[in-house]
Amino acid sequence: MNGVPAILMGIFLPVLMICVFTFVSITVWADARRREREAFYRSEALKKVAESPGGVVTAALEMMREQERNDRRRRRESQKLGGLIVAAVGLGLIAFLTLVDPRHPSYAIGFIPLLVGVALLGFAFLAGDRE
Repeated sequence: MNGVPAILMGIFLPVLMICVFTFVSITVWADARRREREAFYRSEALKKVAESPGGVVTAALEMMREQERNDRRRRRESQKLGGLIVAAVGLGLIAFLTLVDPRHPSYAIGFIPLLVGVALLGFAFLAGDRE
C-alpha cells in the first residue's frame, strides 16, 4: 500500500514537468510571432508614410518618437513590478524561515532576494528616469 503513492508521484511529476515546459515553450513561441508581426506591420506603415509626399514625414517621426517613449515607459513599469515581486518574495522568505525555526538565523537568506528587489526598484525609480 505504501508503494502506490510513490508510483503515482513517479508518474505525476514527470507528466507535470512535461506539461509546464510545453506550455512555456508555446507561450514564448507565440509571443515571438506576435512581436515579429508587429515589427513587420510597423515597418510597412513607416515605408508607406515615407513614400507619401508632403509633410507626412514629420508625422511619421513623431509617431516613432511616441512609440519609443511608450516602450521606455512600459520597460520601466516592468522593472518596478519585477522589483516589487522579488522584494515581496524576500519578505515572505524571511517570514517563513522565522516561523519554521526562530532560534536559528536562517531567515537571513531572505535578505538576498529582498535586496535584489530593492536594487531593481531603485534603478527603476532613479536611473530609469534619465533615459
